[in-house]
Amino acid sequence: MSHNYKLISGGVTAPKGFLAAGVHCGIKKQKLDLAIIFSTAPAVGAGVFTTNKVKAAPLMLTMENLKQGAARAIIVNAGNANACTGDRGFSDAEEMVSLTAKFLGISHQEVIVSSTGVIGVPLPMDNVRQGIETAAAELKDDGGANAAKAIMTTDTFSKEITTSFQLAGKEITMGAMAKGSGMIHPNMATMLGFITTDANIEQEALQIAIKEATAQSFNMITVDGDTSTNDMVAIIANGEADNEKITLKSEYFGKFQQALNFLTVELAKLIAKDGEGATKLLEVQVKNARTIKDGRLAALAVAKSSLVKTAIFGEDANWGRILCAVGYSGAEFDPSKVDIAIGDEMMAIDGAGLAFDEERAKKILENKHVVIFIDLKDGDADATAWGC
Repeated sequence: MSHNYKLISGGVTAPKGFLAAGVHCGIKKQKLDLAIIFSTAPAVGAGVFTTNKVKAAPLMLTMENLKQGAARAIIVNAGNANACTGDRGFSDAEEMVSLTAKFLGISHQEVIVSSTGVIGVPLPMDNVRQGIETAAAELKDDGGANAAKAIMTTDTFSKEITTSFQLAGKEITMGAMAKGSGMIHPNMATMLGFITTDANIEQEALQIAIKEATAQSFNMITVDGDTSTNDMVAIIANGEADNEKITLKSEYFGKFQQALNFLTVELAKLIAKDGEGATKLLEVQVKNARTIKDGRLAALAVAKSSLVKTAIFGEDANWGRILCAVGYSGAEFDPSKVDIAIGDEMMAIDGAGLAFDEERAKKILENKHVVIFIDLKDGDADATAWGC
């Protein structure tokens, strides 16, 4: 594995000192619908949130709680977004926080609250209250898998990634779970993501790290062009790995950032793969852009292009649609320099088409994972986007 990161099992409970549970409380008819993640030790937290002006009550409460920097618990329900629910929505979110804090014996400022599901319908709080009490009582060090299942909505599979790596002689573990299938588009990539780590890291460094990791992972996936009201990615670090504290000036911050980037990219790819109605995972790699901004604009434009999607679905190597999307992306580049390939089949060099093997190209497009390569030959910045 690149950078010597090991992919292991365990999800959000793999790092030392984390427990989790996923239960069914009746928000959904049958499936698990409420999860708690808990750090047994004091921890710091950080997060990034949707740019939609319409924000759900739990998200706004979490944004306020994370301002003070500490976080030990995450309470999240599926089946109801608690969005556009007025004053009741805020009081319900506050009650979810208060009950979680009570059952776990922590302060309410240490609780991250999140909801996902149908918009505009009040939460069935009798069910939620019972669910929080049950989940708090069922917290286990192997409860990550059920927690990941309990946050699913239209997802067709639960999404977990866990990695470990060495840092200054200590084993650091990161576990993550996410949900996302529909309403996927930057910025925030319309999804929920929760990450745990036993790394010892200052809160300021953690906030900068999760923001940068999100920029090149969750903000580089697109499914349907809709940005949700509830998107968030939150991370909790409890220091139980007992490593030397990571600060922004620490020699170890860069390695921590790389590991977090790796984790979030792998998780983002699972979300893109599971897009509603998806038949293929589409990966768009842009090389040698003038700036990272130009590279990301170009990659996302191709990944979200309806015409590119239909060409890939129809297994038609129509590279002109790819160049067209780069052209309206807003990226600065010289069209006469651009090379395009689908898989290892070159389609265009210096902005002009080549005589390529159409049968071979069709074989490439029959794969469930299709990679488009675009070389702008205009700088040294690279970017990758994922779609379906």
